[in-house]
Amino acid sequence: MNVVIIKYNAGNIRSVYHALSRLGIEAQITADPETIKAADKVIFPGVGEASTTMSYLKKQGLDKLIKGLTQPVLGICLGMQLMCSHSEENDVDCLGIFKNRVKLFRPEPGMENVTKVPHMGWNSLDVAENGFIPLEINGEYVYFVHSYYAEISEETAAKTNYIIPFSSALQKDNFYATQFHPEKSGQVGEKILKAFLEL
Repeated sequence: MNVVIIKYNAGNIRSVYHALSRLGIEAQITADPETIKAADKVIFPGVGEASTTMSYLKKQGLDKLIKGLTQPVLGICLGMQLMCSHSEENDVDCLGIFKNRVKLFRPEPGMENVTKVPHMGWNSLDVAENGFIPLEINGEYVYFVHSYYAEISEETAAKTNYIIPFSSALQKDNFYATQFHPEKSGQVGEKILKAFLEL
């Protein structure tokens, strides 16, 4: 299987690469449009800030490329947020693959010490039926690091509750995404990556 990890200025690429290696997949890391278009599966990871990353994607022509892909594509963390319609992080329009808007976590007054931002650590998944995440994973814990979240919508494939319920996974057509890091979520994360690779 030909799996490509998109190389750009905000990719958490090595950890994703090593997680795929553990599953027996030797992924290619590239920004070459033809190589990306020819892949069986594409992974769009990310750690960083939304507006500078969107401007980089546009400059490289990767914004149009990603939106035009027809094979299964998996966005991770910032990758998922950039696939949404808009982010409050420096007020930027994103790729618009998912209609969800991305907002900053705001703890209730007086709760700042209890519900800290960023949301960092392990939290559970409420998995939707008929989504790409196996139902056997419902209630299992995965690893998050993020200050911004995607709202709930009909494209939500899993929900998690931190301050408010938010989309921890999204799915539409050939596009899939997780706010959490499957590559850092142990055996549960491996099952989710495997489910994506088997689509």
